[in-house]
Amino acid sequence: MRILAFARYGPQAASTRQRLLQYIPHLNATGIEDEYHPLLPDAYVQGLATGEPYPRWRVARDYVRRAGQLLGKRHYDLVWVYADLFPYLPAFAERLVLGSGKPVVYDLDDAFFHHYGESPNPVVRRLLEGKFAELLSRAAACGCGNSYVRDYAASYCRNSFILPTVVDTSIYVPLARRSSAEPIVIGWIGSPTTWPNVRPLLPLLAQLCAEKNVRVRVVGAGRSAEQDHFPGLDLVEWSEAAEVAEVQRMDIGIMPLVDRPFERGKSGYKLIQYMACGLPVVASPVGVNNEIVVEGENGLLATSMEEWRHALTRLILDPDLRSQMGTAGRKKAETSYSLTSQVPRLVQLFRTVSMEDRQ
Repeated sequence: MRILAFARYGPQAASTRQRLLQYIPHLNATGIEDEYHPLLPDAYVQGLATGEPYPRWRVARDYVRRAGQLLGKRHYDLVWVYADLFPYLPAFAERLVLGSGKPVVYDLDDAFFHHYGESPNPVVRRLLEGKFAELLSRAAACGCGNSYVRDYAASYCRNSFILPTVVDTSIYVPLARRSSAEPIVIGWIGSPTTWPNVRPLLPLLAQLCAEKNVRVRVVGAGRSAEQDHFPGLDLVEWSEAAEVAEVQRMDIGIMPLVDRPFERGKSGYKLIQYMACGLPVVASPVGVNNEIVVEGENGLLATSMEEWRHALTRLILDPDLRSQMGTAGRKKAETSYSLTSQVPRLVQLFRTVSMEDRQ
């Protein structure tokens, strides 16, 4: 079997690595060949972190290149698409280049349909609000990062199922905890686009650093003026090579979320990274966070600032609780959010879809 796979971004984007690239060696081992094409290169992703704009003429060139990749390929059995092939273009643009009639499997780890339906731009809302509904109605299947996304997709695509974002738990492993004399590290890992979810917590985190033996480690947020005057804050540039080691340097992992439609469809990837490395977590009870975090077992849920203060203080002061919750989180990551737990499901899906197309 031969699959054409299309991602929005190059390998520097977590979505590309976790939803597509990490599966490719395992698919190849079962006889499934996978030819992968990103739409926008790593330079685009780097620009999000540095603030350097990616030229629009290059975006246009990248869209043309993608159309050529599809139109020029005919010897394949299935198309695997992360999100959509042509973001911010109507659904008919994708239909034009998918004229071969081969089955299409979409992958939605986040609620991308809200980017169109909830857009502040009325033109985007009018032209694209129903784009994913139209795409999914013609799809052979849709892998969804969580139940919120699955519930939407299932309204249009009968074969919609939950495929959680996972990590390789042979690489994401716990390390021995550091000396009790060292500061407790509250950590967050993400990107400039998800950093706004942390901003409401900054005053509380600054207070904890001032009051207790605590530091806050932020990986991948880029820079902003509000971060410059925060004693106890360590800003770290993200790199793929250091990603796992950065999570392992933390003692507590946090995932605050603003409660909005798009955030309710987030995949909870940060929590899975933390838990695989044996960290206790504190998260907002938004969307899939409510499924990943079992309150009092592998982490704590917090909404108000007082709840966040109480949860973080409790973990800061109790090393045994951190250890117990970290162990429970690691176990859940191995059982439900590991690469080895999901590979067989994806292989079976592709084989089933391909066989149905031949019948």
